[in-house]
Amino acid sequence: MAAQPPGALPSKAELIEEYDIITEEDIEEIKDALEGGRMADAASKILENLQALENARLDIAVTGESGSGKSSFVNAIRGVGDEDDGAAPTGVVETTLKPTPYPHPKHPNVMVWDLPGIGTPSFRSDTYLEQVGFSRYDFFILIASERFKTNHARLAQEIQKQGKRFYFVRSKVDADLEATKKRRPHAYNEEVMLQQIRKNCQECLEAENVVSPRIFLLSNWELSKYDFVLLEETLEQELPSHKRHAFLLALPNISLEILRKKREALQKQIWKLATVSCGVAAVPIPGLSVACDVALLIKALSEYRKNFGLDDDSLGKLAEKVGKPLEEIKEVIKSPLAREISKDVVVKMLTKAGGGALMVAEYFVSTVPVFGSLAAGGISFGTTYYMLWSSLNEVANDAHNVLIKAFESDV
Repeated sequence: MAAQPPGALPSKAELIEEYDIITEEDIEEIKDALEGGRMADAASKILENLQALENARLDIAVTGESGSGKSSFVNAIRGVGDEDDGAAPTGVVETTLKPTPYPHPKHPNVMVWDLPGIGTPSFRSDTYLEQVGFSRYDFFILIASERFKTNHARLAQEIQKQGKRFYFVRSKVDADLEATKKRRPHAYNEEVMLQQIRKNCQECLEAENVVSPRIFLLSNWELSKYDFVLLEETLEQELPSHKRHAFLLALPNISLEILRKKREALQKQIWKLATVSCGVAAVPIPGLSVACDVALLIKALSEYRKNFGLDDDSLGKLAEKVGKPLEEIKEVIKSPLAREISKDVVVKMLTKAGGGALMVAEYFVSTVPVFGSLAAGGISFGTTYYMLWSSLNEVANDAHNVLIKAFESDV
């Protein structure tokens, strides 16, 4: 279909893949309802799936020795500065006396736990997991700022015995590189230094009988540097699908690759949103041959803006971080959603999307027959789908341009 925008619509495989957190019984119910033309029944079941995805809880445990930078990591992974409201307290001495949850400021279902330092008199490695409530966490980040020691190895082995995943993070890499550069300015080679740090970490852990340790080199102050992307990709591959979705949307927008992945993840949800909008509490819109749940669409569009960091709070923090006027950052934003999301704005966007509705309907009928009744229910599904797809791409493009403007490079 020549007019189809690239990446606009899901393939059959992608649509089926999106069932991965719905039971086989639910899949059959949805198919049966769609094939029988019972749009409301299908929409109700899909709404349950959307809510399960939205509420999927992710609990990340961050631990290490005192002064290793674990509290700063807790803040950085949530996109929070050490001096911001809701930040984990940081300091050169142990400031965490009990497991402390820090919710993500925009995704409260994602909880990052700052655990007490291992190896302190109050928290010995042999009883540590029981003391901190091991069972509640999905995975563990074990942090060291210099070298990994016996306590790290023992804790990793205990975590492994109990069937959960852990990842070694070597923090404060930027400080080590800077110190080396000052001491040996002529011989300094960043890549060689990073290899040496990684090799030293591996040797320390292997000496403690940790087999093939995976080590990620990070800076809490420049999260986009070094191995953060590799850590993100590793977690993305190893988390269950519903928790992967929560993790990805909660990531700070520090690279174009993260923005691309967020766009793809949200694109996969559009057919569900369009189905629910047109099938549950749908209300006719005067002047349009469309019936939909405008409140649901307002919520979805607000989530797009929030996930891509185009809300005023996120833009203000970014401007402050890069030392540029806020208005200069905003210059590259084109989407009206960055300014206002209201019923009137949504109705105008649905009006504009009407031209794409037929294309969407034809695609679903010809490519994924079981979803043909989505289109058969009238023009509402196609219009809503096309509006959400167009809006998501506009917001994602704006976020892309904002990041380039902020850092003056293709980060």
